Amino acid sequence: MQPHSDDREDLPHHGSGAVLQHLSRRTGGGDRASGRGFVTSPAAGAAQASESTSAAGTGLGAELWRLAAEAETAEWESGAAQTRLVSHWCRSQGLAGAQIYHRDGGPVAAWGVLGTRERSLEHGLILYYAATDDTARDEEGAGGQGNRPEEHDLAGVLAIGLRLRELADELKDRKFQDNYNVVTLEAVYDVGLAITSTLNLDELTEEILLRAVSLLDARRGAFYLLDEEDRLSLAGTIGGGAREAIDVPSAGFDEAGIEALATGVMPDAEHSLAVPIEGDGGSGSVGLLVVADKESRTGVGPFVASDHRALSLFANQAAIALTNAKLHRQALEKERLEREVELAAEIQRNILPAEMPSVGCFETVGWSRPSRQVGGDYYGSLRFAGSRRGLVVADVTGKGMPAALLVSTLDSALRLLVDDCRLGGAAVGAELSPELFDRLNKHIVESSASNRFITLILTEIDPRNRAVRYLNAGHNPGLLVRGNGEVTPLLASGLPLGLLPTASYRVEPLEMGPGDLLCLYSDGITECESLDGEEYGQERLEDFLSLRRERPLSEIVDAIDADVRRFGAGLPQGDDQTVVLIRCG
Repeated sequence: MQPHSDDREDLPHHGSGAVLQHLSRRTGGGDRASGRGFVTSPAAGAAQASESTSAAGTGLGAELWRLAAEAETAEWESGAAQTRLVSHWCRSQGLAGAQIYHRDGGPVAAWGVLGTRERSLEHGLILYYAATDDTARDEEGAGGQGNRPEEHDLAGVLAIGLRLRELADELKDRKFQDNYNVVTLEAVYDVGLAITSTLNLDELTEEILLRAVSLLDARRGAFYLLDEEDRLSLAGTIGGGAREAIDVPSAGFDEAGIEALATGVMPDAEHSLAVPIEGDGGSGSVGLLVVADKESRTGVGPFVASDHRALSLFANQAAIALTNAKLHRQALEKERLEREVELAAEIQRNILPAEMPSVGCFETVGWSRPSRQVGGDYYGSLRFAGSRRGLVVADVTGKGMPAALLVSTLDSALRLLVDDCRLGGAAVGAELSPELFDRLNKHIVESSASNRFITLILTEIDPRNRAVRYLNAGHNPGLLVRGNGEVTPLLASGLPLGLLPTASYRVEPLEMGPGDLLCLYSDGITECESLDGEEYGQERLEDFLSLRRERPLSEIVDAIDADVRRFGAGLPQGDDQTVVLIRCG
Protein backbone atom coordinates (compact mmCIF):
# COMPACT_ATOMS: atom_id res chain seq x y z
CA MET A 1 0.00 0.00 0.00
CA GLN A 2 1.37 3.45 -0.95
CA PRO A 3 0.58 6.40 1.30
CA HIS A 4 -1.24 9.23 -0.40
CA SER A 5 -1.29 12.94 0.30
CA ASP A 6 -4.85 12.49 1.55
CA ASP A 7 -3.62 10.27 4.40
CA ARG A 8 -2.83 13.23 6.61
CA GLU A 9 -4.15 11.63 9.76
CA ASP A 10 -1.38 9.03 9.52
CA LEU A 11 1.41 11.64 9.06
CA PRO A 12 0.86 14.58 11.41
CA HIS A 13 2.89 17.74 10.77
CA HIS A 14 4.41 16.44 7.50
CA GLY A 15 3.33 19.55 5.66
CA SER A 16 1.94 19.68 2.17
CA GLY A 17 3.05 17.75 -0.85
CA ALA A 18 2.93 14.16 -1.99
CA VAL A 19 4.77 11.34 -0.33
CA LEU A 20 7.49 9.73 -2.47
CA GLN A 21 6.00 7.84 -5.37
CA HIS A 22 8.81 5.27 -5.24
CA LEU A 23 7.74 4.11 -1.74
CA SER A 24 6.61 0.82 -3.25
CA ARG A 25 10.26 0.04 -4.14
CA ARG A 26 11.38 0.15 -0.54
CA THR A 27 13.28 -2.83 0.78
CA GLY A 28 13.88 -2.13 4.41
CA GLY A 29 16.10 -4.05 6.78
CA GLY A 30 14.97 -6.70 9.18
CA ASP A 31 14.21 -10.36 8.89
CA ARG A 32 10.84 -11.08 7.31
CA ALA A 33 10.76 -14.48 8.97
CA SER A 34 10.68 -12.81 12.36
CA GLY A 35 7.27 -11.27 11.78
CA ARG A 36 7.35 -7.50 11.83
CA GLY A 37 11.10 -7.40 12.47
CA PHE A 38 11.22 -5.32 15.67
CA VAL A 39 11.40 -5.79 19.42
CA THR A 40 8.68 -7.95 20.88
CA SER A 41 8.51 -6.52 24.40
CA PRO A 42 9.40 -3.41 26.38
CA ALA A 43 11.99 -5.48 28.26
CA ALA A 44 13.79 -6.26 25.00
CA GLY A 45 13.63 -2.60 24.11
CA ALA A 46 15.24 -1.63 27.39
CA ALA A 47 18.12 -4.02 26.70
CA GLN A 48 18.61 -2.50 23.29
CA ALA A 49 18.48 0.93 24.83
CA SER A 50 21.47 0.16 27.03
CA GLU A 51 23.46 -1.17 24.10
CA SER A 52 22.45 1.72 21.85
CA THR A 53 23.35 4.42 24.31
CA SER A 54 26.82 3.02 24.93
CA ALA A 55 27.39 2.53 21.22
CA ALA A 56 26.35 6.01 20.22
CA GLY A 57 29.01 7.76 22.27
CA THR A 58 26.95 10.99 22.05
CA GLY A 59 24.29 12.61 24.19
CA LEU A 60 21.57 12.47 21.48
CA GLY A 61 20.92 8.76 21.88
CA ALA A 62 20.59 9.11 25.64
CA GLU A 63 18.29 12.08 25.16
CA LEU A 64 16.03 10.07 22.82
CA TRP A 65 15.75 7.24 25.35
CA ARG A 66 15.02 9.74 28.11
CA LEU A 67 12.21 11.30 26.08
CA ALA A 68 10.86 7.83 25.33
CA ALA A 69 10.90 6.88 29.02
CA GLU A 70 9.05 10.06 30.01
CA ALA A 71 6.24 9.51 27.48
CA GLU A 72 2.91 8.22 28.77
CA THR A 73 1.17 5.21 27.27
CA ALA A 74 -1.58 7.44 25.92
CA GLU A 75 1.05 9.50 24.06
CA TRP A 76 2.41 6.36 22.41
CA GLU A 77 -1.12 5.35 21.43
CA SER A 78 -1.92 8.77 19.93
CA GLY A 79 1.46 9.13 18.17
CA ALA A 80 2.42 12.25 20.09
CA ALA A 81 5.47 10.55 21.64
CA GLN A 82 6.74 9.39 18.23
CA THR A 83 6.27 12.86 16.75
CA ARG A 84 8.19 14.42 19.64
CA LEU A 85 11.07 11.97 19.19
CA VAL A 86 11.30 12.52 15.42
CA SER A 87 11.07 16.29 15.92
CA HIS A 88 13.89 16.24 18.48
CA TRP A 89 16.01 14.01 16.29
CA CYS A 90 15.46 16.15 13.17
CA ARG A 91 16.35 19.35 14.95
CA SER A 92 19.47 17.82 16.43
CA GLN A 93 20.46 16.62 12.94
CA GLY A 94 19.59 19.89 11.21
CA LEU A 95 16.85 18.26 9.12
CA ALA A 96 13.77 20.03 7.82
CA GLY A 97 11.54 16.98 8.30
CA ALA A 98 11.37 13.19 8.37
CA GLN A 99 8.84 10.41 7.96
CA ILE A 100 9.35 6.87 9.14
CA TYR A 101 7.43 3.86 7.87
CA HIS A 102 7.48 0.20 8.62
CA ARG A 103 8.64 -1.88 5.69
CA ASP A 104 5.05 -3.20 5.26
CA GLY A 105 3.91 0.35 4.51
CA GLY A 106 2.41 1.34 7.86
CA PRO A 107 3.26 4.90 9.07
CA VAL A 108 5.25 5.10 12.31
CA ALA A 109 6.04 8.79 12.88
CA ALA A 110 6.45 12.05 10.95
CA TRP A 111 7.52 15.63 11.51
CA GLY A 112 8.24 18.61 9.29
CA VAL A 113 8.31 18.65 5.52
CA LEU A 114 8.13 15.56 3.35
CA GLY A 115 11.46 13.83 2.88
CA THR A 116 12.91 12.92 -0.49
CA ARG A 117 15.82 10.83 0.72
CA GLU A 118 15.52 7.26 1.87
CA ARG A 119 17.51 5.31 4.41
CA SER A 120 16.94 1.81 5.79
CA LEU A 121 16.91 1.59 9.55
CA GLU A 122 16.97 -1.35 11.92
CA HIS A 123 13.83 -3.21 13.05
CA GLY A 124 12.28 -3.09 9.59
CA LEU A 125 11.93 0.70 9.52
CA ILE A 126 12.51 3.03 6.57
CA LEU A 127 13.39 6.71 6.97
CA TYR A 128 12.46 9.48 4.52
CA TYR A 129 14.00 12.83 5.40
CA ALA A 130 14.33 16.31 4.01
CA ALA A 131 18.02 17.28 4.25
CA THR A 132 19.43 20.82 4.28
CA ASP A 133 22.22 21.70 1.87
CA ASP A 134 24.90 21.24 4.53
CA THR A 135 23.52 17.90 5.59
CA ALA A 136 23.36 16.72 2.01
CA ARG A 137 27.02 17.66 1.38
CA ASP A 138 28.08 15.81 4.53
CA GLU A 139 26.22 12.71 3.40
CA GLU A 140 27.69 12.84 -0.09
CA GLY A 141 31.15 13.12 1.41
CA ALA A 142 30.42 10.04 3.53
CA GLY A 143 29.05 8.16 0.53
CA GLY A 144 25.53 7.93 2.07
CA GLN A 145 26.32 4.52 3.53
CA GLY A 146 25.56 3.02 6.93
CA ASN A 147 23.39 4.08 9.88
CA ARG A 148 24.49 6.78 12.21
CA PRO A 149 24.39 5.94 15.92
CA GLU A 150 21.61 8.47 16.35
CA GLU A 151 19.54 6.66 13.70
CA HIS A 152 20.11 3.39 15.54
CA ASP A 153 18.74 4.89 18.74
CA LEU A 154 15.81 6.49 16.92
CA ALA A 155 14.89 3.17 15.31
CA GLY A 156 15.10 1.45 18.70
CA VAL A 157 12.79 3.82 20.57
CA LEU A 158 10.32 3.93 17.68
CA ALA A 159 10.28 0.10 17.52
CA ILE A 160 9.50 0.00 21.21
CA GLY A 161 6.75 2.54 20.61
CA LEU A 162 5.28 0.31 17.93
CA ARG A 163 5.34 -2.63 20.31
CA LEU A 164 3.70 -0.56 23.03
CA ARG A 165 0.91 0.40 20.64
CA GLU A 166 0.45 -3.23 19.67
CA LEU A 167 0.29 -4.25 23.31
CA ALA A 168 -2.17 -1.46 24.02
CA ASP A 169 -4.33 -2.61 21.10
CA GLU A 170 -4.17 -6.20 22.33
CA LEU A 171 -5.13 -5.03 25.81
CA LYS A 172 -8.07 -3.12 24.40
CA ASP A 173 -9.16 -6.18 22.45
CA ARG A 174 -8.90 -8.35 25.53
CA LYS A 175 -10.82 -5.84 27.63
CA PHE A 176 -13.50 -5.68 24.96
CA GLN A 177 -13.67 -9.46 24.79
CA ASP A 178 -13.80 -9.72 28.58
CA ASN A 179 -16.59 -7.15 28.72
CA TYR A 180 -18.40 -8.97 25.95
CA ASN A 181 -18.02 -12.26 27.80
CA VAL A 182 -19.34 -10.67 30.99
CA VAL A 183 -22.35 -9.29 29.15
CA THR A 184 -22.92 -12.69 27.51
CA LEU A 185 -22.65 -14.52 30.82
CA GLU A 186 -25.04 -12.08 32.46
CA ALA A 187 -27.48 -12.58 29.60
CA VAL A 188 -27.16 -16.38 29.85
CA TYR A 189 -27.60 -16.15 33.64
CA ASP A 190 -30.73 -14.02 33.30
CA VAL A 191 -32.10 -16.38 30.67
CA GLY A 192 -31.26 -19.34 32.90
CA LEU A 193 -33.19 -17.82 35.78
CA ALA A 194 -36.14 -17.23 33.51
CA ILE A 195 -36.33 -20.79 32.18
CA THR A 196 -35.55 -22.56 35.47
CA SER A 197 -38.49 -20.81 37.09
CA THR A 198 -40.83 -22.63 34.67
CA LEU A 199 -41.75 -26.19 35.67
CA ASN A 200 -44.43 -26.80 33.05
CA LEU A 201 -42.64 -28.84 30.38
CA ASP A 202 -44.77 -27.59 27.49
CA GLU A 203 -44.31 -23.94 28.49
CA LEU A 204 -40.59 -24.53 29.08
CA THR A 205 -39.90 -25.77 25.55
CA GLU A 206 -41.50 -22.64 24.12
CA GLU A 207 -39.58 -20.42 26.56
CA ILE A 208 -36.22 -22.06 25.76
CA LEU A 209 -36.68 -21.54 22.04
CA LEU A 210 -37.80 -17.92 22.42
CA ARG A 211 -34.90 -17.07 24.73
CA ALA A 212 -32.32 -18.73 22.49
CA VAL A 213 -33.46 -16.78 19.44
CA SER A 214 -33.46 -13.53 21.43
CA LEU A 215 -30.02 -14.20 22.95
CA LEU A 216 -28.32 -14.56 19.57
CA ASP A 217 -30.43 -12.05 17.60
CA ALA A 218 -31.54 -14.85 15.30
CA ARG A 219 -34.55 -14.67 13.03
CA ARG A 220 -35.41 -18.35 13.26
CA GLY A 221 -35.08 -21.26 15.64
CA ALA A 222 -36.07 -24.90 16.19
CA PHE A 223 -36.08 -27.04 19.32
CA TYR A 224 -35.99 -30.86 19.39
CA LEU A 225 -36.49 -33.31 22.27
CA LEU A 226 -35.63 -37.01 22.44
CA ASP A 227 -38.76 -39.17 22.13
CA GLU A 228 -39.52 -42.75 23.19
CA GLU A 229 -38.14 -44.06 19.88
CA ASP A 230 -34.77 -42.36 20.55
CA ARG A 231 -35.37 -39.83 17.79
CA LEU A 232 -35.23 -36.08 18.12
CA SER A 233 -38.78 -34.88 17.55
CA LEU A 234 -39.63 -31.27 16.78
CA ALA A 235 -40.94 -29.57 19.93
CA GLY A 236 -41.32 -26.06 18.52
CA THR A 237 -40.19 -23.55 15.90
CA ILE A 238 -39.94 -19.79 15.50
CA GLY A 239 -39.77 -17.91 12.21
CA GLY A 240 -40.39 -20.82 9.84
CA GLY A 241 -40.64 -24.55 9.38
CA ALA A 242 -38.13 -27.26 10.23
CA ARG A 243 -37.69 -31.02 9.92
CA GLU A 244 -40.18 -33.00 11.99
CA ALA A 245 -37.70 -35.56 13.32
CA ILE A 246 -33.95 -36.27 13.36
CA ASP A 247 -32.24 -39.63 13.80
CA VAL A 248 -29.62 -39.60 16.54
CA PRO A 249 -26.31 -41.26 15.52
CA SER A 250 -25.41 -44.27 17.68
CA ALA A 251 -22.09 -42.62 18.57
CA GLY A 252 -23.76 -39.31 19.39
CA PHE A 253 -23.15 -35.93 17.81
CA ASP A 254 -19.60 -34.75 17.12
CA GLU A 255 -18.70 -31.22 16.09
CA ALA A 256 -18.66 -32.01 12.37
CA GLY A 257 -21.96 -33.85 12.62
CA ILE A 258 -23.59 -30.95 14.43
CA GLU A 259 -22.45 -28.48 11.76
CA ALA A 260 -23.77 -30.70 8.98
CA LEU A 261 -27.02 -31.22 10.84
CA ALA A 262 -27.49 -27.49 11.45
CA THR A 263 -27.56 -26.79 7.72
CA GLY A 264 -30.22 -29.41 7.10
CA VAL A 265 -32.69 -28.67 9.89
CA MET A 266 -34.03 -25.55 8.19
CA PRO A 267 -33.07 -25.99 4.53
CA ASP A 268 -34.01 -22.46 3.43
CA ALA A 269 -31.92 -20.77 6.16
CA GLU A 270 -28.75 -18.97 5.05
CA HIS A 271 -26.75 -19.43 8.26
CA SER A 272 -27.42 -21.95 11.04
CA LEU A 273 -25.96 -22.85 14.42
CA ALA A 274 -26.87 -25.94 16.46
CA VAL A 275 -25.83 -27.25 19.87
CA PRO A 276 -26.92 -30.48 21.60
CA ILE A 277 -28.63 -30.48 24.99
CA GLU A 278 -26.84 -33.10 27.07
CA GLY A 279 -28.53 -35.17 29.76
CA ASP A 280 -27.33 -35.73 33.32
CA GLY A 281 -24.26 -37.82 34.03
CA GLY A 282 -23.17 -38.09 30.39
CA SER A 283 -26.33 -39.97 29.44
CA GLY A 284 -26.21 -38.53 25.94
CA SER A 285 -28.15 -35.91 24.06
CA VAL A 286 -31.72 -35.32 25.17
CA GLY A 287 -32.40 -32.45 22.81
CA LEU A 288 -31.10 -30.17 20.09
CA LEU A 289 -31.28 -26.39 19.88
CA VAL A 290 -30.95 -24.72 16.47
CA VAL A 291 -30.90 -21.01 15.60
CA ALA A 292 -30.60 -19.52 12.11
CA ASP A 293 -30.02 -16.23 10.25
CA LYS A 294 -28.36 -13.86 12.72
CA GLU A 295 -29.59 -10.28 12.41
CA SER A 296 -27.08 -7.76 11.04
CA ARG A 297 -27.12 -4.24 9.60
CA THR A 298 -27.10 -5.64 6.10
CA GLY A 299 -29.73 -8.33 6.67
CA VAL A 300 -28.56 -11.68 7.99
CA GLY A 301 -25.05 -12.86 8.72
CA PRO A 302 -23.12 -15.88 10.00
CA PHE A 303 -22.68 -16.81 13.63
CA VAL A 304 -19.25 -16.35 15.21
CA ALA A 305 -17.35 -18.40 17.79
CA SER A 306 -18.66 -16.30 20.68
CA ASP A 307 -22.23 -17.08 19.56
CA HIS A 308 -21.44 -20.77 19.74
CA ARG A 309 -20.07 -20.39 23.26
CA ALA A 310 -23.10 -18.39 24.37
CA LEU A 311 -25.55 -20.91 22.88
CA SER A 312 -23.62 -23.80 24.47
CA LEU A 313 -23.82 -22.12 27.89
CA PHE A 314 -27.52 -21.54 27.37
CA ALA A 315 -27.97 -25.19 26.35
CA ASN A 316 -26.45 -26.23 29.68
CA GLN A 317 -29.00 -24.04 31.48
CA ALA A 318 -31.76 -25.48 29.31
CA ALA A 319 -30.68 -29.03 30.19
CA ILE A 320 -31.00 -28.26 33.91
CA ALA A 321 -34.39 -26.62 33.38
CA LEU A 322 -35.64 -29.60 31.33
CA THR A 323 -34.47 -32.02 34.02
CA ASN A 324 -36.26 -30.00 36.70
CA ALA A 325 -39.43 -29.84 34.65
CA LYS A 326 -39.38 -33.59 33.95
CA LEU A 327 -38.77 -34.35 37.63
CA HIS A 328 -41.62 -32.03 38.53
CA ARG A 329 -43.92 -33.79 36.07
CA GLN A 330 -42.86 -37.17 37.47
CA ALA A 331 -43.48 -35.92 41.01
CA LEU A 332 -46.95 -34.72 40.04
CA GLU A 333 -47.68 -38.04 38.34
CA LYS A 334 -46.41 -39.94 41.38
CA GLU A 335 -48.55 -37.79 43.65
CA ARG A 336 -51.60 -38.43 41.45
CA LEU A 337 -50.98 -42.17 41.49
CA GLU A 338 -50.52 -42.15 45.25
CA ARG A 339 -53.85 -40.37 45.65
CA GLU A 340 -55.51 -42.93 43.41
CA VAL A 341 -53.92 -45.82 45.30
CA GLU A 342 -54.98 -44.34 48.62
CA LEU A 343 -58.51 -43.97 47.31
CA ALA A 344 -58.42 -47.57 46.11
CA ALA A 345 -57.13 -48.68 49.51
CA GLU A 346 -59.99 -46.85 51.20
CA ILE A 347 -62.51 -48.50 48.88
CA GLN A 348 -60.98 -51.90 49.61
CA ARG A 349 -61.07 -51.28 53.35
CA ASN A 350 -64.77 -50.53 53.00
CA ILE A 351 -65.27 -53.77 51.07
CA LEU A 352 -63.78 -55.87 53.86
CA PRO A 353 -65.99 -56.21 56.94
CA ALA A 354 -65.20 -54.05 59.95
CA GLU A 355 -65.97 -57.08 62.13
CA MET A 356 -67.15 -60.61 61.55
CA PRO A 357 -70.63 -61.65 62.76
CA SER A 358 -71.52 -64.31 65.28
CA VAL A 359 -73.76 -66.97 63.75
CA GLY A 360 -75.72 -68.69 66.50
CA CYS A 361 -73.31 -70.90 68.37
CA PHE A 362 -70.56 -70.22 65.83
CA GLU A 363 -67.91 -67.66 66.70
CA THR A 364 -65.99 -65.98 63.80
CA VAL A 365 -63.08 -63.60 63.32
CA GLY A 366 -61.26 -62.28 60.26
CA TRP A 367 -57.92 -60.55 59.56
CA SER A 368 -56.04 -59.46 56.46
CA ARG A 369 -52.85 -57.55 55.68
CA PRO A 370 -51.95 -56.62 52.07
CA SER A 371 -48.33 -56.67 50.93
CA ARG A 372 -48.91 -53.26 49.34
CA GLN A 373 -51.38 -50.44 49.93
CA VAL A 374 -54.00 -52.47 48.14
CA GLY A 375 -54.04 -56.21 47.66
CA GLY A 376 -55.67 -59.18 46.01
CA ASP A 377 -56.91 -61.02 49.12
CA TYR A 378 -60.56 -60.89 50.07
CA TYR A 379 -62.67 -62.13 52.96
CA GLY A 380 -66.20 -61.42 54.08
CA SER A 381 -69.59 -62.56 55.32
CA LEU A 382 -72.54 -63.31 53.03
CA ARG A 383 -76.24 -63.75 53.83
CA PHE A 384 -77.77 -66.87 52.39
CA ALA A 385 -81.44 -67.81 52.51
CA GLY A 386 -83.00 -67.81 55.91
CA SER A 387 -80.58 -67.32 58.76
CA ARG A 388 -77.70 -69.07 57.09
CA ARG A 389 -74.38 -67.25 56.72
CA GLY A 390 -71.56 -67.68 54.28
CA LEU A 391 -67.91 -67.00 55.23
CA VAL A 392 -65.52 -66.61 52.34
CA VAL A 393 -61.77 -66.20 51.71
CA ALA A 394 -60.50 -65.51 48.16
CA ASP A 395 -57.17 -64.78 46.53
CA VAL A 396 -56.83 -62.95 43.20
CA THR A 397 -53.73 -63.60 41.11
CA GLY A 398 -51.21 -60.76 41.19
CA LYS A 399 -50.82 -57.87 43.55
CA GLY A 400 -51.47 -54.17 43.74
CA MET A 401 -54.03 -52.20 41.77
CA PRO A 402 -54.98 -54.81 39.09
CA ALA A 403 -55.66 -57.42 41.78
CA ALA A 404 -57.61 -54.91 43.88
CA LEU A 405 -59.88 -54.10 40.91
CA LEU A 406 -60.70 -57.79 40.44
CA VAL A 407 -61.41 -58.09 44.18
CA SER A 408 -63.96 -55.31 43.78
CA THR A 409 -65.53 -57.21 40.87
CA LEU A 410 -65.71 -60.39 42.93
CA ASP A 411 -67.32 -58.63 45.89
CA SER A 412 -69.99 -57.04 43.69
CA ALA A 413 -70.77 -60.35 41.98
CA LEU A 414 -71.04 -62.22 45.28
CA ARG A 415 -73.35 -59.58 46.73
CA LEU A 416 -75.64 -59.74 43.71
CA LEU A 417 -75.67 -63.54 43.32
CA VAL A 418 -75.46 -64.77 46.90
CA ASP A 419 -76.73 -62.16 49.32
CA ASP A 420 -80.29 -62.28 50.56
CA CYS A 421 -82.55 -60.16 48.31
CA ARG A 422 -86.22 -59.18 48.32
CA LEU A 423 -88.60 -59.57 45.40
CA GLY A 424 -92.10 -58.17 45.78
CA GLY A 425 -91.58 -57.74 49.51
CA ALA A 426 -90.92 -61.42 50.17
CA ALA A 427 -87.55 -62.65 51.35
CA VAL A 428 -85.90 -64.77 48.71
CA GLY A 429 -82.39 -66.05 49.35
CA ALA A 430 -79.81 -67.95 47.38
CA GLU A 431 -78.32 -71.20 48.51
CA LEU A 432 -74.79 -72.47 48.13
CA SER A 433 -74.99 -74.59 44.99
CA PRO A 434 -72.89 -75.63 41.98
CA GLU A 435 -75.26 -73.63 39.72
CA LEU A 436 -74.58 -70.45 41.64
CA PHE A 437 -70.84 -70.92 41.17
CA ASP A 438 -71.30 -71.69 37.49
CA ARG A 439 -72.86 -68.24 37.08
CA LEU A 440 -70.16 -66.61 39.22
CA ASN A 441 -67.39 -68.30 37.21
CA LYS A 442 -68.82 -67.14 33.88
CA HIS A 443 -69.11 -63.60 35.19
CA ILE A 444 -65.45 -63.60 36.27
CA VAL A 445 -64.36 -65.08 32.91
CA GLU A 446 -66.20 -62.34 31.02
CA SER A 447 -65.02 -59.45 33.22
CA SER A 448 -61.31 -60.26 33.65
CA ALA A 449 -58.22 -60.79 31.53
CA SER A 450 -57.34 -64.27 30.34
CA ASN A 451 -54.35 -64.44 32.67
CA ARG A 452 -56.39 -63.48 35.75
CA PHE A 453 -58.26 -65.91 38.00
CA ILE A 454 -59.49 -66.22 41.58
CA THR A 455 -59.11 -69.03 44.09
CA LEU A 456 -61.89 -69.10 46.68
CA ILE A 457 -63.20 -71.17 49.62
CA LEU A 458 -66.67 -70.53 50.98
CA THR A 459 -68.46 -72.15 53.93
CA GLU A 460 -72.20 -72.01 54.56
CA ILE A 461 -73.28 -72.24 58.23
CA ASP A 462 -76.81 -72.97 59.42
CA PRO A 463 -77.01 -71.99 63.13
CA ARG A 464 -80.31 -73.81 63.54
CA ASN A 465 -78.85 -77.30 63.19
CA ARG A 466 -75.11 -76.60 63.12
CA ALA A 467 -75.00 -77.82 59.52
CA VAL A 468 -71.91 -76.72 57.57
CA ARG A 469 -71.21 -77.03 53.85
CA TYR A 470 -68.30 -75.75 51.84
CA LEU A 471 -67.06 -75.24 48.28
CA ASN A 472 -63.33 -74.93 47.45
CA ALA A 473 -62.62 -73.38 44.02
CA GLY A 474 -58.91 -74.19 43.66
CA HIS A 475 -57.99 -72.52 46.97
CA ASN A 476 -55.61 -73.62 49.73
CA PRO A 477 -57.17 -76.41 51.80
CA GLY A 478 -59.19 -75.17 54.73
CA LEU A 479 -58.00 -76.73 58.01
CA LEU A 480 -60.58 -78.29 60.34
CA VAL A 481 -59.03 -78.78 63.79
CA ARG A 482 -61.06 -81.17 65.93
CA GLY A 483 -61.39 -80.76 69.64
CA ASN A 484 -58.86 -83.58 70.12
CA GLY A 485 -56.25 -81.78 67.96
CA GLU A 486 -56.74 -83.86 64.81
CA VAL A 487 -56.55 -81.80 61.59
CA THR A 488 -58.62 -82.48 58.45
CA PRO A 489 -57.92 -80.49 55.24
CA LEU A 490 -60.82 -79.28 53.09
CA LEU A 491 -59.55 -80.05 49.60
CA ALA A 492 -60.51 -78.36 46.32
CA SER A 493 -63.87 -79.26 44.79
CA GLY A 494 -63.52 -77.20 41.60
CA LEU A 495 -61.19 -75.08 39.46
CA PRO A 496 -60.32 -71.46 40.25
CA LEU A 497 -62.90 -68.90 39.12
CA GLY A 498 -62.21 -67.29 35.75
CA LEU A 499 -59.89 -70.02 34.53
CA LEU A 500 -62.32 -71.92 32.27
CA PRO A 501 -65.89 -70.95 31.34
CA THR A 502 -66.98 -74.61 31.45
CA ALA A 503 -65.56 -75.41 34.89
CA SER A 504 -67.79 -77.42 37.24
CA TYR A 505 -68.09 -77.19 41.03
CA ARG A 506 -69.21 -79.43 43.87
CA VAL A 507 -70.56 -78.57 47.35
CA GLU A 508 -69.26 -80.76 50.17
CA PRO A 509 -70.90 -81.30 53.59
CA LEU A 510 -68.91 -80.79 56.76
CA GLU A 511 -69.63 -81.86 60.34
CA MET A 512 -68.47 -79.55 63.12
CA GLY A 513 -68.90 -80.38 66.77
CA PRO A 514 -68.44 -78.22 69.86
CA GLY A 515 -64.87 -77.03 70.20
CA ASP A 516 -63.99 -77.69 66.56
CA LEU A 517 -61.98 -74.93 64.85
CA LEU A 518 -62.04 -74.17 61.10
CA CYS A 519 -59.24 -72.04 59.58
CA LEU A 520 -59.58 -70.44 56.13
CA TYR A 521 -56.40 -68.68 54.92
CA SER A 522 -54.59 -67.41 51.83
CA ASP A 523 -51.25 -68.67 50.49
CA GLY A 524 -49.49 -65.56 51.82
CA ILE A 525 -49.41 -67.41 55.17
CA THR A 526 -48.07 -70.79 54.08
CA GLU A 527 -45.74 -69.42 51.36
CA CYS A 528 -44.01 -66.91 53.62
CA GLU A 529 -40.25 -67.51 53.26
CA SER A 530 -37.44 -67.42 55.80
CA LEU A 531 -33.94 -66.07 55.20
CA ASP A 532 -32.93 -69.57 54.02
CA GLY A 533 -35.74 -69.66 51.45
CA GLU A 534 -37.81 -72.19 53.43
CA GLU A 535 -41.60 -71.76 53.30
CA TYR A 536 -43.77 -71.58 56.40
CA GLY A 537 -45.87 -74.42 54.98
CA GLN A 538 -49.23 -76.02 55.66
CA GLU A 539 -47.86 -78.59 58.12
CA ARG A 540 -46.36 -75.88 60.34
CA LEU A 541 -49.71 -74.05 60.32
CA GLU A 542 -51.58 -77.25 61.26
CA ASP A 543 -49.28 -77.86 64.24
CA PHE A 544 -49.57 -74.22 65.29
CA LEU A 545 -53.40 -74.35 65.24
CA SER A 546 -53.56 -77.71 66.97
CA LEU A 547 -51.51 -76.46 69.92
CA ARG A 548 -53.58 -73.26 70.29
CA ARG A 549 -57.05 -74.52 69.30
CA GLU A 550 -58.63 -73.68 72.65
CA ARG A 551 -57.43 -70.10 72.90
CA PRO A 552 -59.70 -67.12 72.03
CA LEU A 553 -59.95 -66.59 68.29
CA SER A 554 -58.51 -63.07 68.41
CA GLU A 555 -55.46 -64.39 70.29
CA ILE A 556 -54.98 -67.16 67.72
CA VAL A 557 -55.06 -64.63 64.85
CA ASP A 558 -52.54 -62.39 66.61
CA ALA A 559 -50.34 -65.41 67.32
CA ILE A 560 -50.42 -66.50 63.66
CA ASP A 561 -49.41 -62.98 62.61
CA ALA A 562 -46.54 -62.89 65.12
CA ASP A 563 -45.29 -66.37 64.23
CA VAL A 564 -45.30 -65.68 60.48
CA ARG A 565 -43.44 -62.39 61.04
CA ARG A 566 -40.88 -64.17 63.20
CA PHE A 567 -40.43 -66.88 60.57
CA GLY A 568 -39.89 -64.26 57.85
CA ALA A 569 -37.15 -62.65 60.03
CA GLY A 570 -38.12 -59.12 59.04
CA LEU A 571 -38.04 -59.73 55.27
CA PRO A 572 -40.49 -57.70 53.17
CA GLN A 573 -43.91 -59.30 52.99
CA GLY A 574 -44.04 -61.12 49.68
CA ASP A 575 -47.79 -61.67 49.37
CA ASP A 576 -51.11 -60.64 50.88
CA GLN A 577 -51.99 -62.53 54.06
CA THR A 578 -55.55 -63.37 55.22
CA VAL A 579 -57.02 -65.58 57.93
CA VAL A 580 -60.65 -66.35 58.89
CA LEU A 581 -61.37 -68.54 61.96
CA ILE A 582 -64.71 -70.26 62.77
CA ARG A 583 -65.31 -72.10 66.05
CA CYS A 584 -68.35 -74.16 66.95
CA GLY A 585 -69.51 -73.44 70.50
